[in-house]
Parts: sequence; C-alpha cells; structure tokens
Amino acid sequence: MSPAIRSLVIPVSDIDAAKKVYGAVLGEPHTDTPYYVGYNVDGFEVALAPGDTSGGPVANVDVDDLEAAREALIAAGATDRDEPRQVAPGVRVAVLVDGDGNAIGLRGA
Repeated sequence: MSPAIRSLVIPVSDIDAAKKVYGAVLGEPHTDTPYYVGYNVDGFEVALAPGDTSGGPVANVDVDDLEAAREALIAAGATDRDEPRQVAPGVRVAVLVDGDGNAIGLRGA
C-alpha cells in the first residue's frame, strides 16, 4: 500500500458545540461518543476529538508500518508530539511535528 491521507482529526474544546457546526455541513456522524465523533465524507474520515486545540487539526497518513514511517520521519528531522498509541483493534496512531511545528499524523499497524 502506498501512503494515503484518509482521515483528519480536529481537536475541539466542546464536542457538543462542534457536532452542531460540523453536522450542519457533514450530516449525521457514523460514530458519536464523548471521546470521538466520526463523519464519513465519501470514504474520507473527518473526526472530532476533545483535547488540546492549540496544535490544530491533524491529517493522518495511512502507512503499512507505523514504526518504520515514524523512524524515517525522525531521521529526517521530525520530532514526536504524541507517541504511538492503540486507538482501535489493529490500528495505532502517532503524531510528529516538523521543524516549524506542523503536525504529521501517522495511522497504521
């Protein structure tokens, strides 16, 4: 599989208020929990997640090997923002930042 961007996670301070705003354009979410609200937009996942909003949204690159992709980014000068963590069965995510502080999300096994 070649890398592809198939999801965007938007950190929000008030998930109920954000659901109203994003729901106005994206419709009803397929997943609606206190810790994750997900919308499917023609196969692209748009997610709302409560958390620190200072880093802005994170586009996740789907990769076959999360650790190898993470190591390649670190070797190229990126640094960890959020270390790899399990978010669903068989799915882990990590967020790194480039030299300007821009987030690079990775999603894979």
